[in-house]
Amino acid sequence: MRKINKIILHCTATPEGRHTTVEDIRRWHKQKGFNDVGYHYIVYLDGTIHDGRNVEIVGAHTKGYNTGSIGIAYVGGINSKDFKPKDTRTEEQKKALHKFLVKLMSQYEGATLHGHNEFAAKACPSFNVKKEYNDIIKTYE
Repeated sequence: MRKINKIILHCTATPEGRHTTVEDIRRWHKQKGFNDVGYHYIVYLDGTIHDGRNVEIVGAHTKGYNTGSIGIAYVGGINSKDFKPKDTRTEEQKKALHKFLVKLMSQYEGATLHGHNEFAAKACPSFNVKKEYNDIIKTYE
């Protein structure tokens, strides 16, 4: 089993409300030269969580931090009017993410929770992970 020390949240940088699938993301990532989808899990608009890259395989989601981390992306993250960063998570995505993060944090003891923007000059995931999930972070630190 791969040692996980970070769980890193992302957005797909797709406009608000636009349905996007794992296969869409896989295609985009392969066009960028990745050998597969870079994220381990993707949270669809309806809150369902879909497998991306096998969690036992190092991801391609946060340059310099892929070893020892799991990448999770929610579909969205961009305003559909001006294409600027925006927290576009649906209520279903918010509920699913919270529940899933609790599960992962309990499964990977000692792992820390982060937003992509903590490691790169990007808005991704378009919200403050530390503030949003402070309850989970405090429980598992």
